[in-house]
Amino acid sequence: MSSDDITLAAGDAEVTLQPGNGGRVGGLRVGGVELLRQGERFGCFPMVPWCGRIRDGRFLDGGTVRQLPLNSPPHAIHGTVRDGAWRVARRTADEAVITYDLVEPWPYAGRVSQVVSLTPSSLTLTMSVETYADSFPAQIGWHPWFNRNLGGEDVRVDFDAAWQEERGDDHLPTGNRVEPKPGPWDDCFGMPGGVDVTLTWPGELELKVASPEEWVVVYDEQETAVCVEPQTGPPDGLNSLPRLVTPIEPLEATTTWTWRRLGAV
Repeated sequence: MSSDDITLAAGDAEVTLQPGNGGRVGGLRVGGVELLRQGERFGCFPMVPWCGRIRDGRFLDGGTVRQLPLNSPPHAIHGTVRDGAWRVARRTADEAVITYDLVEPWPYAGRVSQVVSLTPSSLTLTMSVETYADSFPAQIGWHPWFNRNLGGEDVRVDFDAAWQEERGDDHLPTGNRVEPKPGPWDDCFGMPGGVDVTLTWPGELELKVASPEEWVVVYDEQETAVCVEPQTGPPDGLNSLPRLVTPIEPLEATTTWTWRRLGAV
């Protein structure tokens, strides 16, 4: 744990927030049980100003082609803010607000703000991207790594998606929508009524990931963790479905995780 980490507490829930490590939630403990995979690159990190992969690291803004570093060759992945240090704007016992100013290699000026709010049975993450200069396309998302196992049976992931984005050999959507297929997944799903995914560790805990956004990536190909990633658009969305940040209209998104204990307490 770094000296600049922040601990929030409510009831028997405790969150570790790491402003200096990409503004990520480094840990979420319920009744002393850690729900998130531990490690410098895990926990739950914000994906801004894009989510998932951008094909060849290039996106079109008007008539200008922008090139980003290929941090997951041959693509750019998961934005830039997870690599920087955020500033603490304010904090209380159960809430913190942190900010990050967008810098190179992202080619536009802007500020990202994240509010982390904890109750005894929920964690709400709210993020916004704003600019007072040039408008630009952007995305917001979160990439939590939930432990596959909390000591008993492996987690079960349940959701009812309207469609699945067909995935090409390059792991990016082809543009076709198909019927949702059984896992394992590294896939994007559409949920027009809002993201609603339930993780159940039988006999231990049930956790619901919800968001008003309609896109979620589910990744469960690793042995130790599963990821449920609500976001404002699909992978490569800066090209296929850009959301514009302007001086008068920021981009905002939120996700809430709600849990309940199962079995004996």
